[in-house]
Amino acid sequence: MNGIEYLLSNINNINGIGTKTANLLKKKNINTIFDLLWNLPRDYVDRSRIFKVNELEVGKVQTLKLLVKKYSFPRIRNLPNRVICEDETGKLDCVFFNSYEGYIRKILPIDHEITISGKVNYYNNRYQIVNPTHISTNINSIKKIHSKYSLTEGITEKKYQKIMGNVLKNLPDLDEWLSKDIQNKFNNISWKNSMMQLHDPKYFNKKGDFLNRLIFDEIFSNFLVSSSIRRKIKKIKKVKKIFDHKPIQSILKKVNYNLTKDQIKTINEINKDLRSDKKMFRLLQGDVGSGKTIVSLIASLNVIQSNFQVAFMSPTEILAQQHYKLAKDVLPKNIIVKLLTGKTDYKDRKKIVEDLSRAKIDLIIGTHTLFQEKIKYNKLGLIIIDEQHKFGVKQRKKLSDKAGKNCDVLVMSATPIPRTMIMTIYGDMDTSIIKSKPKNRKQIKTYSKNEKNIKDIINFVAKQIRNGNQVFWVCPLIDESKKVDHQSSIKRYEILEKIFKKKVGLLHGELNKVEKDKILSSFLKKKIDIIVSTTVIEVGIDFPNANVIIIENANKFGLSQLHQLRGRVGRGSKESFCILMFKTNLSENAKKRINILKSSNDGFEISEEDMKLRGYGDLLGFKQSGIKSFRLADPILNEDLFILAEKEVKKIEKSDENLDKYLSLLKLYDRADILNDII
Repeated sequence: MNGIEYLLSNINNINGIGTKTANLLKKKNINTIFDLLWNLPRDYVDRSRIFKVNELEVGKVQTLKLLVKKYSFPRIRNLPNRVICEDETGKLDCVFFNSYEGYIRKILPIDHEITISGKVNYYNNRYQIVNPTHISTNINSIKKIHSKYSLTEGITEKKYQKIMGNVLKNLPDLDEWLSKDIQNKFNNISWKNSMMQLHDPKYFNKKGDFLNRLIFDEIFSNFLVSSSIRRKIKKIKKVKKIFDHKPIQSILKKVNYNLTKDQIKTINEINKDLRSDKKMFRLLQGDVGSGKTIVSLIASLNVIQSNFQVAFMSPTEILAQQHYKLAKDVLPKNIIVKLLTGKTDYKDRKKIVEDLSRAKIDLIIGTHTLFQEKIKYNKLGLIIIDEQHKFGVKQRKKLSDKAGKNCDVLVMSATPIPRTMIMTIYGDMDTSIIKSKPKNRKQIKTYSKNEKNIKDIINFVAKQIRNGNQVFWVCPLIDESKKVDHQSSIKRYEILEKIFKKKVGLLHGELNKVEKDKILSSFLKKKIDIIVSTTVIEVGIDFPNANVIIIENANKFGLSQLHQLRGRVGRGSKESFCILMFKTNLSENAKKRINILKSSNDGFEISEEDMKLRGYGDLLGFKQSGIKSFRLADPILNEDLFILAEKEVKKIEKSDENLDKYLSLLKLYDRADILNDII
């Protein structure tokens, strides 16, 4: 068994781990020896100093050298056994619950000097240690500094220390996968020595080269997979798209605004990819309201001019309907555009599927139904995936493969995320960013209001409705309980309905898709003026007449989520408002978040601040398939290592180096399976 095979082998291979212990560890998702290594120390216990009884401090783990003097074995059930020990400065009781007399006599023989370590308590005017696990006549076996781990019930600290001792003692020497230049940056420390120091309590509060080396390995393995996918896609030869710019002017006349510099730059980047003989695999990232959809429709028209079909996939039916309406309004009349969703009736669906296979449809817009097995395209040249930030590496690559070698892929996201996160999540793709917004978009005025001023807020809402405007009223997710969330939105709905009568609708997670679409459709058609909602408001939907959003308990949300919610308004030409409601006792962190949002409408700036405040793991729930969570790396704290890993990967790409050298690394960090699945 080589080093990698050993590390990835089942925990049952470790001395001291039987079936019972293995099952307990598997409850903590510890299945292999490598998993065990990543159950990192959360603290350390110093048992190295020997204390006298008169130096003891209650509540601390301390070590003593004592003489065993007397036993107390009560015959009354449930009373503990006691062993009275002493040194020249005082007495201490060793207290044992649920233990046998014979066992106690064996480990604590009368008139013998023993070393004992444990948490000190004080009871009945005497110090005591309850159920001590560290007892020995050999002082050197206890007088140590131990790493402290998060333990599962049923495994003692002493047993776990022994298991980890065996694992660390048998750590294999692995062939080095890092280049000499990178090794030098981490003082030439090996992977094995880095892991040893990570578990060594002496280094618990020291962040040295060993930690940076392991963090780099983790980032590097992630980027290698993305790079490999990117290289694979770039090697696919496709038919170049050939088109001119004349029809695009007709789109710009119909939308009635000039393109921003960012939009023009993005269109040029996409056009370059479309005209290339290499397959496009591009992320178009833009803030809410930055005009991504128009850019994607221009790209669609260019592809259609080249005699190819386009499939435009939206996450929801209502968003698909909205894109369909916009496409019909702005594209030339000779372009055949169809809508296909779960609501499309059988007769129409059958005709659309048939026409797609015969190339009688130029642009098909719909939900994930566009890529069901039964749907066959005649000459698909571009897939556009809208608002699919949970559409991971595997899914993107499989969709690209299914579409065929001549099909380009454009993924759009209205979730601005920092560069290090783009590198991590979308590293397999080229990236275009639209930051600036069209000039006809007015900035949303953001205010914070104490919930005590609810009457003023309701009066403001009433005034807006009298002026013909519409309102979103968002209730938060409290304590992550859907039931409570559901009740809070219902309660607010009932209060507002008494005031505004039948002009109020209610949206929450327990409604089915048909009910949800019905309410949103009523709002779009202005049959209702207020939607009371949980956070299920669809990202990207245009309600041009909605110009007010009220967010209750705004401190319960992250900055990026608040910014996304705020983006539901301000999509027309009207002056728009976001009101953040909060309770009286706000934490300093909550005050910071609210002030950042009030002072900025820039989603990229906000996402950077959000990640600093909350950590990358929470950023809009980026737990996407194909991207494993990092164990050590943090895109904010370790930005320098992310940039270093990106540079190293680009060197490998330029030299077209084979990845065989890195297979051990990829296997270790659970990336090899992704690579096998997608390449």
